[in-house]
Amino acid sequence: MGLADYHVPEFDPVALEDATVTTEHCRFTVLTSRLLRFEYAPDGDFEDRPTQTVWYRDQPVPDFEVTRIDGRLEIDTEHLHLRYDVGERFTPESLSITLTGFDETYHYGDDGGNLGGTTRTLDAVDGKTDLQDGLLARDGWTVLDDTDSLVFDDEGWVTPRDACDEYEDLYFFGFGHDYLGALRAYTDIAGDVPMLPRWALGNWWSRYWAYSQDELRDVMDGFRENDLPLSVCVIDMDWHVVDNPNHDGWTGWTWNRDLFPDPEDFVEWLHEQGLKTTLNLHPAEGVHSHETQYCAVAEHMGIDPSSGTPIPFDASDTQFLRGYFEQLIDPMEDEEGIDFWWIDWQQWRESPEMDGLDPLWALNHLHALDRTRDGRRPFILSRWADVGNHRYQIGFSGDTVITWDSLAFQPYLTSAASNVQFGWWSHDIGGHFGGTGDPEYFGELYARWTQFGAFSPINRIHTSKMPYVDKRPWKYDGDVADALEDALVRRHELVPYLYTMAWRNHDRAEPLIQPLYYHHPEQDAAYNRPNEYYFGSELLVAPHDRERGETTNLSRRPVWLPDGEWFDFETGDRYTGGFHTRYGDLDDVPVYAKAGAIVPLDGEPEFGDVDNPERLRILTFPGADNTVELYEDDGTSQEYLTGEYAITELSSHWEDDWLSFEIGPARGATEHVPEIRSYELCIRGVSDDIDVTVDGATNHSQSYDAETRTLTVTVPDADPREMVTVYLDGGPLEAETDRRLRQIEDLLWHFEMPAGAKPPLEENAAQFCHGERAGLDWVGNFAAALTDPQLRAIVETLVDVGIERIEHADTERLVLWNEDRRTDVTYQFATYNQWGVPIDRDGESDRGTVPSYEIVDLSQYETFDWELMLNYDDLVTVSETGEGADPTQE
Repeated sequence: MGLADYHVPEFDPVALEDATVTTEHCRFTVLTSRLLRFEYAPDGDFEDRPTQTVWYRDQPVPDFEVTRIDGRLEIDTEHLHLRYDVGERFTPESLSITLTGFDETYHYGDDGGNLGGTTRTLDAVDGKTDLQDGLLARDGWTVLDDTDSLVFDDEGWVTPRDACDEYEDLYFFGFGHDYLGALRAYTDIAGDVPMLPRWALGNWWSRYWAYSQDELRDVMDGFRENDLPLSVCVIDMDWHVVDNPNHDGWTGWTWNRDLFPDPEDFVEWLHEQGLKTTLNLHPAEGVHSHETQYCAVAEHMGIDPSSGTPIPFDASDTQFLRGYFEQLIDPMEDEEGIDFWWIDWQQWRESPEMDGLDPLWALNHLHALDRTRDGRRPFILSRWADVGNHRYQIGFSGDTVITWDSLAFQPYLTSAASNVQFGWWSHDIGGHFGGTGDPEYFGELYARWTQFGAFSPINRIHTSKMPYVDKRPWKYDGDVADALEDALVRRHELVPYLYTMAWRNHDRAEPLIQPLYYHHPEQDAAYNRPNEYYFGSELLVAPHDRERGETTNLSRRPVWLPDGEWFDFETGDRYTGGFHTRYGDLDDVPVYAKAGAIVPLDGEPEFGDVDNPERLRILTFPGADNTVELYEDDGTSQEYLTGEYAITELSSHWEDDWLSFEIGPARGATEHVPEIRSYELCIRGVSDDIDVTVDGATNHSQSYDAETRTLTVTVPDADPREMVTVYLDGGPLEAETDRRLRQIEDLLWHFEMPAGAKPPLEENAAQFCHGERAGLDWVGNFAAALTDPQLRAIVETLVDVGIERIEHADTERLVLWNEDRRTDVTYQFATYNQWGVPIDRDGESDRGTVPSYEIVDLSQYETFDWELMLNYDDLVTVSETGEGADPTQE
């Protein structure tokens, strides 16, 4: 018995003949003007079957020209020029590709400065780890080696290729700096990213703990009683029988009736609360005689059930795989209501029965497809199983250590993963194990991690079996409790925006999380902001990932904003492009909205409810025209593939003293839109002296919040199938603000310093911001009242000159910035040998005014001690240091 029909995708793997150019030993396929496949097969036997990665080679044939002269083959497209010496193996001399107009040439075997991809797991990682290569490179080209991937046979399952040893199968992406174009081309040949179920975008609760069903019910009730929204309840491995005579207990298929005496009733109760649920799976031990499903699986496999013979897990055996789903997985979904599966495979990466078959890939592939048997969307929680895994979202990044270093690495990992289109990571928010359990230390870390989770792909709170680490939000108080509540509520408010971005990921191959260099590829700073990322089309996030300072009582976060105008998402403070350093307490979440940003929100987020909202809050900002298409459907089925969805266009037209905002009308499958919908249009960052008129509604009201500079226009009981237009005029719309003054005031509120010194310091800072003082010498009058970290915070906020050490990417480096070229901030860089003697750096500048922007690559100083000092007008000196290896041991 083979796989079921729904376990076999519809492939289209054979390229059109007009797209191929063949020699005796090579075949080149022109998939697009920037994407080429090239195969080397000494026996002339080329591969047309789908592989684990590439399914769709039948693409429209672009224009190209072929030239054969004197033993050389040349292929020219609009963007690429390929040269190959016919009859030769692929070598740097025999094969090259030039990117026309980009001034880069690839020679076979070159390394193109890859921008990184992702990794299988962060299990036991404390801080950073190496990433696999991605599909993008700063040099403008990458090569995807598909030689060793398995191919699908006529029965729809994978098998090793029968190619000769010298066979090669490579894909050349020559997209220059059109990074999103490269990702679109990749999904064209490898498959789209499926739409997530809408409920997956809310908050998840997960804990590795031997909960009873009553205890877990109490946890769910705790979220509801504390008005904390939730959409998914994860049940970790203790749902099943652990103590058994056959193995170590990690694998299990039978409910532990001591903990869950009535699992069907409990799952039904979760559904009644509006919650979805998943069970944790460790399938590696197969099926043993103590399992309730053993007899059915044994009979399916032709084994005498009375023999008690263990049934091993075998990812190469389609008979076993068919029984795995039909006897183990599907009944628990159909009869007990399990919504999806957490595949927690941590074992071997190679199947003994088939060379090259990773069981994790097999599980991801088949579990995702198995859900489609009843019209649902492919959806799992599992580890990364290499390129192509974007089809099997979402990712479980593994058991990380509870430290600040672990948190600091996750934003970088998440954004880099988009370089392989794996845009839906689910991290253990708060970390999995380790840490100290100290409430003060952990509370702050947990709050910051949850804030990142709210602005990450999936927000799944999780921890291990540690009695003294409790992540139930209501167990905290003070600013930690407030930060947790704000983040969890904000997450559910964001669901309409997130779901719209999920649609863009499916439809346009645009990941939710995007590194800054996707949109600013010619700006070096964009490549040196590993912990900043675009969050959808409208927002930029730079999460706090370090603890608050001892005397500032604030976290420090250097931020680079691309050219243009930006607004603080929460306060409406206005920023211009460039570097600034942000200091914030636990209520500060560094999220920036671009000029003209439009962010649709749920105006009434509730526990167990992520449905298309009846109260739609639209947060928008002045400064530019913009349009966002709000996407809505039934949230669970695959009907979106046939156009069964609704689009509501949200458009802003802006001038200095005038703004028009249009909502709707909804078009398409409008049955997915509420019959009546209330609108709250919140225009943030504007003044309060504004006239408002509304067309398309019988009544409206308005209010103004001076703290966030937000004008709210409320339109109740509107018909979403009709257009509503809001007009603003009456004077300059943007509020006049100096965000530095507001930030100085916030610094002073938090500083431990003589209270009497705060008012005059604030007054002097205001004079500086208003241009009445040019230098920083006045700050010296307050130096005795301030610690060095406080002085640093004051001057960094005022002059936007600073330094940051970056350790998250492949190499450590220092970033310096001084965009206004202030001469009163200087630097000194020194290196020392093992005896502490300064080393001459061959005439390189080692002191002077801080440059407007500079990167110091620390890898060149790995064998030396070094120190870089920044001096702010002799007020305070900031230093970064490093210890090198002993030079005598080189």
